[in-house]
Amino acid sequence: MIISSRNDLSGHRIVEEFGLVRGSTIRARHLGRDILAGLKSVVGGEIQEYTKMMAESREQAIDRMEREAADLGANAILCVRFSTAYVMGGTAEIVVYGTAVRVEKDEA
Repeated sequence: MIISSRNDLSGHRIVEEFGLVRGSTIRARHLGRDILAGLKSVVGGEIQEYTKMMAESREQAIDRMEREAADLGANAILCVRFSTAYVMGGTAEIVVYGTAVRVEKDEA
């Protein structure tokens, strides 16, 4: 599956458009990670536990979006965007969305 934030793909042409596809996940903070994050916030620096959790969340959302696109018969997703929203105390939703299309190599 080709995934791009662009509206088109160089060397390809869109032969069919399936519409909007999306994937999401909601994650809660972990008490152990919160303790480490609290310590890190005192001394400064990257909170690697949260960085890893958010990266895993984005990958899970992308996987879900890809499955939805594949089920429609798409082989690419264009105009991909991410959104993150606060849901409730200690939780966040990660959403990824784009346009599912079928592309072919441009013979020109």
